[in-house]
Amino acid sequence: MNIRDISPDQLAQLGMPTVAYFKPVTIKGMRVYAIHTADGTHVGTAADRELAIEAVLENEMHPTWVH
Repeated sequence: MNIRDISPDQLAQLGMPTVAYFKPVTIKGMRVYAIHTADGTHVGTAADRELAIEAVLENEMHPTWVH
């Protein structure tokens, strides 16, 4: 299979369940970091970037930064 022929859904499944990404979001006027699995499922929120990384690592996943 050519990598260029992979659908977005197939690409997301490649990282499941080993990759999680986090990105800054604003909730009620506060900047926090939303944590998502590779397929986009929201699994948590952390107060800062370091806590987001720690949470991902504690769950034996590889953190990926999205901005």
